[in-house]
Amino acid sequence: MKIYTKTGDKGTTSLFGGTRVPKHHIRIESYGTVDELNAHIGLLKDQDCGDHTRNILNRVQDRLFTIGSTLATEPEKATLKSGKDRLGISRISAEDIELLEQEMDRMNGELPPMTNFILPGGHQSVSFCHIARCVCRRAERMATALHEISPFDDMVLMYLNRLSDYLFVLARMLSKDLNADEVKWIPEKGN
Repeated sequence: MKIYTKTGDKGTTSLFGGTRVPKHHIRIESYGTVDELNAHIGLLKDQDCGDHTRNILNRVQDRLFTIGSTLATEPEKATLKSGKDRLGISRISAEDIELLEQEMDRMNGELPPMTNFILPGGHQSVSFCHIARCVCRRAERMATALHEISPFDDMVLMYLNRLSDYLFVLARMLSKDLNADEVKWIPEKGN
């Protein structure tokens, strides 16, 4: 398989289904941001995060590829049958979202209650997790903008929303596991 095709040399790209759109199209921005998030998840997975978390992050990366394929396909060209899209790829499911919720509940059971906002940082692994969280929020914003003009499976939006929450809780858990300081944001008082 050749990596370069030269078909995008004039600033357009092809969606699943063959439609060509500009590379700055909201659909391309949406799945491109999900791809960026997936790369950040890979970086996070390469940190000292433990086997259990690494397995969850592997699942997340798989689901992000699924989301990318959903966003790269015009809804009118996606024939959804038996929970799969026209490429035979399973869609995001309630079980995918429940896994993230269960993981958050498990981690929150081991964490002290949050009383303030937390400044990102304290350890490189924690910082990578916060970067992934921020990119996930951007992916969610891009996907919601696309959804307004070209609706797709609502489960995608729910998954991205829950994933950003999961990444926040994971950052807190990594802080605990790595004995990193969680720096609380205490707003400065005005004059």
